[in-house]
Amino acid sequence: MSYRVSVKALAAFTAKRGDLDLRFTPAPSAEDGQGIHRMIGARRGGDYQTEVPLHYTYADLEISGRADGFDPSIPRLEEIKSHRVPIDRVPDNHRHLAWAQLKLYAAMVCEAQDLPSLELSLTYVHVVTLEESPEIQRLSRVELREYLHQQCEGFLSWAEAQTQHIDKRNQACRTLEFPYPTYRTGQRTLAEQVFRACKTQTHLLAQATTGIGKTLATLFPQIKALGHAGLDRIFFLSAKTPGRQLALDSLSQLAPERTPIRVLELVALEKSCVHPENACHGDSCPLAQGFYDRLSAARWQASQTRWWDQGYMADVARQHGICPYWFSHEMAQWADVVVGDYNYYFDDSALLFALSQVHGWRVGVLVDEAHNLIGRARDMYSVELSEASLEQALDTAPPAIKRALTPVAQDWPHWYAGQTEDHRIYPDLSERLLRTLQKAVSAITGALADAPQRQDGEYMRFFFNAMQFVRLAECFDHDSLFDVTLDTRNPLRIQSTLGIRNLIPAQFLEPRFKYSVSTTLFSATLIPAHYHQNLLGLPAETPFIDVESPFHSDQLNVQVPHRLSTRFRDRQASLARVVEIISHQVATQPGNYIAFFSSYQYLEQVQAALPPLPVTLRPQWSGMNESERGAWLNSFTEDSRNLGLAVLGGAFSEGIDLPGARLIGAFVATLGMPANSDLNEALRVRLDARFSQGFDYAYRFPGLQKAIQAAGRVIRDTQDQGTLFLLDERYLEPINAQCLPSWWQIQRSSH
Repeated sequence: MSYRVSVKALAAFTAKRGDLDLRFTPAPSAEDGQGIHRMIGARRGGDYQTEVPLHYTYADLEISGRADGFDPSIPRLEEIKSHRVPIDRVPDNHRHLAWAQLKLYAAMVCEAQDLPSLELSLTYVHVVTLEESPEIQRLSRVELREYLHQQCEGFLSWAEAQTQHIDKRNQACRTLEFPYPTYRTGQRTLAEQVFRACKTQTHLLAQATTGIGKTLATLFPQIKALGHAGLDRIFFLSAKTPGRQLALDSLSQLAPERTPIRVLELVALEKSCVHPENACHGDSCPLAQGFYDRLSAARWQASQTRWWDQGYMADVARQHGICPYWFSHEMAQWADVVVGDYNYYFDDSALLFALSQVHGWRVGVLVDEAHNLIGRARDMYSVELSEASLEQALDTAPPAIKRALTPVAQDWPHWYAGQTEDHRIYPDLSERLLRTLQKAVSAITGALADAPQRQDGEYMRFFFNAMQFVRLAECFDHDSLFDVTLDTRNPLRIQSTLGIRNLIPAQFLEPRFKYSVSTTLFSATLIPAHYHQNLLGLPAETPFIDVESPFHSDQLNVQVPHRLSTRFRDRQASLARVVEIISHQVATQPGNYIAFFSSYQYLEQVQAALPPLPVTLRPQWSGMNESERGAWLNSFTEDSRNLGLAVLGGAFSEGIDLPGARLIGAFVATLGMPANSDLNEALRVRLDARFSQGFDYAYRFPGLQKAIQAAGRVIRDTQDQGTLFLLDERYLEPINAQCLPSWWQIQRSSH
């Protein structure tokens, strides 16, 4: 079996040297680079060829790539690099890598066209002035072939090891057995459907209740597909840390130490950075200094094992004196299964999506708790610019950047002149706003290019947000809106926040689904399917399955009190009755309960009205950190008697596991629908125009998902018993009831 590698990947493996340096360097955009390549091709004219496809085989190594330009009349091969910084500030390691790529391409051209020698031109082109700065040398075919073979030899042992690993991995995946003698109810059905989706190269929406082992039932068939369906990589994407840990636990059962399946855990920078006080470059952080010089040994050590979780990666990185966060990113291209957050595949600078494109991987994607993806994707493609952050930027910026920001500050009041409301949505973006921001971004980019030292602080945060604002403005359409919010708390100093807010993320996510061989999105709350298909950009023909639940109606006593409304307008009037229902249940059957409310304000109202009870009150509060959340959960034991008070959609309403007596009941007040606001009403109107179900898409479905997720904390196992009070008569309405789990049997309560 031969190993395929691109010229860029080969050069990156063998020719990267020196420090890790993540100081902001104003790099050209992809559009800038493409435009410059077209412009250079037009300038050259004649017989000049662009995007020249090249292939070469060395031993069992197949190398391929596309050279930027070739002029057979000279003959000359050209590598084109666009830049914004002054040419003398292009880092040496960047030049070294560019020359490595060019030499590899040149050797392949000489072999393909039987040329005795070749002129090589590394041509830097400034994106603003379009000035060319060529670096030229002529090398013989013998010299180039020697260089090519030298790089191939440097990569060959790794490639051979990779080939052997993939062979062993695929064989192991083909013979992989389910780790338990029997499947849980619904688990086999889910696994079969996921495998079928991989084989037929389709996507899948799978609703499956907690307790059937969804994580295991989705990972097992996709891992089998590594051997049977030609997948190269699997990405397991989770919204929260508990989901990531569940995936690792399942993978440890599927791929024990003897199984050659490499598993990598990706974690956020703030959770893995060893020196958070230092900047990510060799002049500041000792773990960035000489990073690429020490990477090879660390990479080889890691390749001798197959479990690359956060702890292991940190340990190997520590042994070799390199950054564990960026070491994990480097190893992502050599892992078989990567476990990480949604953003690693779905946001606009997603690592895993970029790697997949560069290497041409056939990927399978698993999206855990997929009901969260709509909200998370909206956040990925939204941005805010605040007047307060602009003032902080001006206070801390060096002179050149302050000059660039001053026109923004001068123009700012014109962008909301005449606005008297605290919040207003505008039909489109102000052209004056965009021109001013574009000029500022361009000017700051130039100022940063002229600054040899690292730039940091509030002005850089504002700059990055401004760049994102300009980028999103370029694709602004009816799927997003522009709004201005005024902070009027100080009438003498009114400040504003400008926002581009994505409403329908389908256009951004659709290319990610199109690229993957198969994506399975699974959750306990994916009804109705068309809601997720439409908003996420899934193909209309994407199949939906509602997996049979292992739970039975006699396990959960579901009650809806007669004629109880917890609508916002009825909240005060119903408060005493809500308190009476909670108090009566807790006093009659003491144990561990959680009551969920739509807001902290509502929670606090109920807390203040509760009488003394034979339980300990455990209210959630805004801003709880991870340690405080852990202590809150740990207080729910088999022997405790707690009444937790929590908010719907918060940290305790999904993704937590309190089996058995650790939780015997829950109360869900309201339908969980988002509050009526300008933004939500604008969302309703836009969704109604697109899908004719504006209220359902903006309010009903998101609210019911929160309620069902919260209710799902009670029954976690086939042996559990519990009680659930849905505190609103609207749960009995057919349009709402049909979205509830089919195994529930709702009773009208006389409370």
